[in-house]
Amino acid sequence: MGLFIAFEGLDGSGLSTRAKILSDWFKKEGYSTIFTKEPTSSLIGGVIRVALKKEWKTDPKTLQLLFAADRSHHLQRDVIPALGDGKVVITDRYLFSSIAYGSLEIERKWLEDLYSNFLKPDITFFIDTDPKICIERIQSERFGFELFEEEKKLRSVRKVYLELAEKYKFIKRNGTVPEDEIGNGTIKEVKRILKEKDFSLQKFIKTEK
Repeated sequence: MGLFIAFEGLDGSGLSTRAKILSDWFKKEGYSTIFTKEPTSSLIGGVIRVALKKEWKTDPKTLQLLFAADRSHHLQRDVIPALGDGKVVITDRYLFSSIAYGSLEIERKWLEDLYSNFLKPDITFFIDTDPKICIERIQSERFGFELFEEEKKLRSVRKVYLELAEKYKFIKRNGTVPEDEIGNGTIKEVKRILKEKDFSLQKFIKTEK
């Protein structure tokens, strides 16, 4: 089996940047690596994106069931086959995003039960960034805000993320470190975890050079 790594955090936290840096590092080292994100580009993922942009409205549980369907399809179509081939799979958001954000309107137990049988990552990074900074970053990068992008809501989501981080043993990283420290810190952390978990990079299939 390959290695499954997920990056989690608030919108505007910098998790996408870190996920891409780590993916590029694995590729540079010669390992077959899949970089993916959720919601996906599938038909269901498109419906979710429309809902997040507030262009279509549905009830909270229906939205979460759409997330679950998109994620299940993602796992069966992309993630599990890649892991079976010995590849490194890095995802920008995974099921803990649904639990953290979904908890704004739905009881957390319902959400955790929904995902209880889904594949769990080998490593989950939580990029912890103050919600005020997240909002400032979002304002500087695009014109509008999505469904959950309000500072008050993000503070509630961050609280849930911190509780999930404790329960599921996430690796917490500071989302406000200087850009030149981002890659070094994440890569160093991955190397340490691989050693602790007795993962060997030699187990993974190398790409053709």
